[in-house]
Amino acid sequence: MPETVTALEAARRREPKQYSTFFVGSLYFGVDVLDVQEVLKHQEMTPVPKAQAVISGLINLRGQIVTAFDMRRRLGVAAAHSEKPPMNFVIRTEDGAVSLLVDEIGDVIEVRQEDFELPPRTVSEVAREIIEGVYKLEGRLLLVLSTKRVLQS
Repeated sequence: MPETVTALEAARRREPKQYSTFFVGSLYFGVDVLDVQEVLKHQEMTPVPKAQAVISGLINLRGQIVTAFDMRRRLGVAAAHSEKPPMNFVIRTEDGAVSLLVDEIGDVIEVRQEDFELPPRTVSEVAREIIEGVYKLEGRLLLVLSTKRVLQS
């Protein structure tokens, strides 16, 4: 029986994996497409008094109250110099939907699981805390975001 499990695991590792991507500064992140609820343009937010600095506020998403986390603050990246408002990258968590405020929405990309690597030392310590690993793509790294770790601070 263990041989069957090993063969099944090996087959799963060969299957491509899809990630929905976004940018925060020069960092390129990916979240498993199954964890993404939707992406939205900037939404009006209600501030939350005495909330952690990474929480920008609450948004009303068709009657659902969603906490908006500022990914620039979470990563310690300087504020954007652009007047372009952040985008909402809404992910599903065990506790419900959460919006990650990001600079730009990317595409859905497909990568081979066998190309997955642990985070290199060149990635900042803060980024290493919230990523599961990386995929080396042509000209850049795809940082695989841990949706659980990003919300811990």
